Amino acid sequence: MAKSLSVSVVSADHQVWTGEATMVVAKTVEGEIGILAGHEPMLAILALGDVRLTLPDGSKVVARAEDGFLSIDNDTVTIVARKAELVGS
Repeated sequence: MAKSLSVSVVSADHQVWTGEATMVVAKTVEGEIGILAGHEPMLAILALGDVRLTLPDGSKVVARAEDGFLSIDNDTVTIVARKAELVGS
């Protein structure tokens, strides 16, 4: 079983999603980034786009994020956006 990341997606006024994921894919101003457990620490500026989360059971969660940043440290991914919302079902 793949190692998990602890992920939080937060907008300016509320928490959008929190939980465990095996992979996070997000769009930054420098391009799309894929994050797995063990990723080096980094800070990136988000571009308007979807944050795609793959959960340990293989299901997917998608959140649209705008104007913010993502932080990776010790298998913890924090996505903070001025505006963020879950997409789809």
